[in-house]
Amino acid sequence: MSDQDRKVWEAALSHLRTENPIVCRRWFDDLQPLGYAGGAFGVRASSPHHCDYLRRNCLDAFNDALRTVTNQLTPIRFLGPGEPWDGQQNGQARARAAAQDPGETPVRRQAPAFAHAGSERERLGGPDALPINPDYSFENFVPGPNNRLAHAAALAVADKPGHAYNPLFIHGGVGLGKTHLLQAVCISLLEVNPEARIHYVSCDGFMTRFMNAVQSGKMVEFRHAFRDVDMLVIDDIHFLAKRDRTQEEFFHTFNSLYQANKQIILSSDAPPDEIPDLEERLVSRFSWGLVCKVDKPGYETRVEILKRKAQMFGLEIADEVAGEIAHHVDTNIRELEGAVRQLQHTARVFNRPIDMAMAREALGHLMTSAGESAPSIEQIINEVVTYFQIKRTDVLGKRKLRSVALPRQIGMYIARESTGHSLEEIGAHFGGRDHTTVMHAVKKIALARQETPDIERALSTITARLRGH
Repeated sequence: MSDQDRKVWEAALSHLRTENPIVCRRWFDDLQPLGYAGGAFGVRASSPHHCDYLRRNCLDAFNDALRTVTNQLTPIRFLGPGEPWDGQQNGQARARAAAQDPGETPVRRQAPAFAHAGSERERLGGPDALPINPDYSFENFVPGPNNRLAHAAALAVADKPGHAYNPLFIHGGVGLGKTHLLQAVCISLLEVNPEARIHYVSCDGFMTRFMNAVQSGKMVEFRHAFRDVDMLVIDDIHFLAKRDRTQEEFFHTFNSLYQANKQIILSSDAPPDEIPDLEERLVSRFSWGLVCKVDKPGYETRVEILKRKAQMFGLEIADEVAGEIAHHVDTNIRELEGAVRQLQHTARVFNRPIDMAMAREALGHLMTSAGESAPSIEQIINEVVTYFQIKRTDVLGKRKLRSVALPRQIGMYIARESTGHSLEEIGAHFGGRDHTTVMHAVKKIALARQETPDIERALSTITARLRGH
């Protein structure tokens, strides 16, 4: 690679860190620029999952940075270890041609150009497979009293898949680190054995692929995809509830893998025997190996998580600031990461250091006064009814119209975020609903609030009124 190409890369990386820090990671320093060739700028990642993450999540940001610093539309192309780069191939071809006939000038072979981000995305695997986030390694996981058993079990499985604990079943609330542990096992195994066949998928992905296979008559392909693997990892397995045909298929998939000593790892928001409408034979098999629970992190663990997240994003947070945030943000790890993101954004926009004053300004909606008590679920229901101008009996009843279901889900979300009540307790207050209904509501509103201003406005208004009680 030429010195000019290297300068282009350094300028693009600097621009990315300044203008789009939210996508940046410490490991970007380990990326290897390959320079221009075949109408693209090549960059090599240190592992397949790093490369996959870049292709899925960072193409637009990197292309924008490269376009800005060069004023050209040449795209980025990410490569994993061992993938051939056209620039290297062209150089080797020219060397061979020159050796054969020094008097001739070799004609450079033009590689196909990669004109846009979609070109790289077409190189990814099957549509149902979940991406593996390089951030979710064992190195970045913070063990504590709340997750020590699950962490130790995941390490053991990564060391001896199919033999240590099979299946490994990890359960706990939303945002407590289950997915991190699942992906850490995948990353660890791939580092030792890059050729390992791992199928990491959500339960919804499994169900969707199964139904498509049934309808299209491609069950042989489906079973090959899920049974001819070294490790099957399924997130949110509790969504198998009430799916009789899918449970039947998964039962046989489980048996096939287990009998072949292939590792099975499952996550759920509830232990096997508390997943409603799950066949007894599946409950039994899920308990054959080891069932581990992850709980909310304690104060010391939250402080360490905040500091670790900040390091990953290239930030420095003083112990005093981390301690103050951890004192107030105690719901789950995703809330802690959200707080770090907010600090990162505020620091960049206002060009301010992250001190206690800035943290309190940026996170005022989270860092409420220490003496403030949590609202009751009854208060939450009353405020939801008032805001949406609906009947209390509708919120607590069985009606599924959007005009009623959405306020009900918002109420469940606020109850989960603002109180210490369990999913079961919240469901009981909202008309005797089970914990999976509350779980679904929490996830739905957490995603919708980022995309729907009306929902974010409702949440802000109702929460503000509750603080006034």
